[in-house]
Amino acid sequence: MGALLERARSDALAFARGGVRSLIVENFHDAPFTKDSVAPETVAALALAVRAVGDLDGVASVGVNVLRNDVRSALGVAAAAGATFVRANVHTGAMFTDQGLIEGRAYETLRVRAALCPSVLLLADVHVKHATPVTGEPLEAAARDAALRGRADALIVSGSATGSAPDVARIARVRDAVGDSVPLLVGSGLTPSNAVELLGPADGAIVGTAAKSEGAVDRPVDVDRVRALVRAAGY
Repeated sequence: MGALLERARSDALAFARGGVRSLIVENFHDAPFTKDSVAPETVAALALAVRAVGDLDGVASVGVNVLRNDVRSALGVAAAAGATFVRANVHTGAMFTDQGLIEGRAYETLRVRAALCPSVLLLADVHVKHATPVTGEPLEAAARDAALRGRADALIVSGSATGSAPDVARIARVRDAVGDSVPLLVGSGLTPSNAVELLGPADGAIVGTAAKSEGAVDRPVDVDRVRALVRAAGY
């Protein structure tokens, strides 16, 4: 755990020095993921990592995503460690994934949040990456359900896989479906070369791969690559 927490702190400091103030902690290297509840040791480790990152100078806020879709545990981590937002990969509807069928649990999520950490924001993916809609549900319908019926605080549109950019038309379709009712984030694949185009219909982005050394997702965060992303995004 010491080495893991040191890596989390090191990556977080590189982001902060590059101009990024809001970070998200994930158990990304736990693959293959469980589709249901993660083990208690994973929850404990994530709580330690969120606290370690949140205590660093230059970090204004920290979120948590418990992969593959354990939003209940994410809310527990947020309540215990001070995270300000959580990410739900499948919040409403259902998706076929490499873990099998994952169904959204919006009813449970909103009620647990109300009990544990009502100020924590919920960021919900629309047709999340590494997955296929069960019934061929239109993207626009999924976006409206997540925002209006699932009451997500922001929506995320990703490409087909980690590090893969969504088509800008796909982002625009979600924007048209929900209007300005909720913020819209690019969830994968943002780079300095496509930032202006992808952020046209979006309000921000979650970036991992493009910030890593040599653009390799398993490498440490490179502060110069972070600075290039921030400049390209105009922040």
